[in-house]
Amino acid sequence: MTIQKLLIANRGEIAVRIIRAARELGIATVQVYSKADKESLAVRLADESVEIGPAQASKSYLRHDAILAAANETSADAIHPGYGFLAENAEFAAAVEEAGLIFVGPTAQSIRLIGDKVAARAAAAAADVPTVPGSRGRLESAEEAFALVETTGFPVVIKAAVGGGGRGIRIARSAEEFHHLMPQAQAEALAAFGDGGLYVEKLIEGARHIEVQVLGDGHDVIHCYERECSLQRRRQKVWEEAPSPSLPSAVREQLCASAVALAKAVHYRGAGTLEYLYDSSSGAFYFLEMNTRIQVEHPVTEMVTGIDLVREMIRIAGGERLRISQDQVRLHGHSIEVRINAEDPAKGFMPNPGTVTALDVPGGNGVRFDSMLYPGYTVPPFYDSLLGKLIVHDEDRAAAIRRLARALTELNIEGLVTTKSLHQALAQDAEVQAARFHTAWLEPWLEANAARLVAPAAPARAVISEPAPSATGGQ
Repeated sequence: MTIQKLLIANRGEIAVRIIRAARELGIATVQVYSKADKESLAVRLADESVEIGPAQASKSYLRHDAILAAANETSADAIHPGYGFLAENAEFAAAVEEAGLIFVGPTAQSIRLIGDKVAARAAAAAADVPTVPGSRGRLESAEEAFALVETTGFPVVIKAAVGGGGRGIRIARSAEEFHHLMPQAQAEALAAFGDGGLYVEKLIEGARHIEVQVLGDGHDVIHCYERECSLQRRRQKVWEEAPSPSLPSAVREQLCASAVALAKAVHYRGAGTLEYLYDSSSGAFYFLEMNTRIQVEHPVTEMVTGIDLVREMIRIAGGERLRISQDQVRLHGHSIEVRINAEDPAKGFMPNPGTVTALDVPGGNGVRFDSMLYPGYTVPPFYDSLLGKLIVHDEDRAAAIRRLARALTELNIEGLVTTKSLHQALAQDAEVQAARFHTAWLEPWLEANAARLVAPAAPARAVISEPAPSATGGQ
């Protein structure tokens, strides 16, 4: 079934990204929006738009009924959930399918199986994909969890069974910490995802975070190689790149093959990402979870493979088989993405929404800026602070870092403080340039480099007055 009209059940830069991909495929678009997003770029770009509720996400972007009503009202025949909100909600995917619409993503059954982290670990074990030592099922009580921890030993990671974004996660290094943090993780998971289920796994110290991008059509699966996302603050990714600078070729082949095997085992459809921890000292890797959606960092994979992942997932949802075979996927050069957030890195990353009074977007070969911004736009304070993503590509990693540094000097967002200064400091750091980092590296670095994170004052803009007309009226 070919998609004729696509409703985007999301907001911000990912909504803009999906609208552009759909338009390139000749598909009409419908943008749903909350009252706070009435003036958003996505609303401006879409062919149609429908207000679905007030600013609170629970009363707008998380309402199944409002989104399905908007689809019915506009005769949309497909819904793309983007990332976050309802993107990995099996009940929403099922409701979309039951309404006779196309869900641009995996089936509800696949989301239940592989989107639940505990079920995903079981599926990985069945497919002979190595997992971090830990619980095999959900741990509903502190007593049950502690009995397991006594066998694995400390330190351990307490994780929410569903969801993502670093929420519902705590690290315990002692029994006392464990008993204190377990209820916190459970409460946060319940509040964020409506599910308080947890699991526990051994903490792998000094590990790298590697993820493999896959595309499947329900029958076949290919990988589009890996990304490295080890530069993280509070388990939130800050800087992502492809390919990983830490993987030997043999490990890359094993890692990507394991991702394909697991995705094939669950008959995966659409774009998905399998996340791993990589212990560079031993060469071992461990499956963590699968994200059954498009990732924030998908552009770096697009830059090094030339594959438009969003267009491909729309095509697959419309009934097409994979158009790309594994032997056609090739790596070209190196790509880096940095997240530009409305946060002040010099003040503990305090949120800093406001009005964009001026905007200068970097350009040139190998530079891309995916954002929701335009001059005069007021960033609402109700949602994630992500404003956009600056992505660069060059022939190798060193050249990509130099290009990133150049592009950051050109990027100018006036009216609000952003994380630009953080990325400028990282691009100049010798350890980052040498790729000597891991998932716990950034936070101590932030403490040691606080003075480098103060954003310089925006330069005054020159005002060029009109020349006075000549006495003869000439130009």
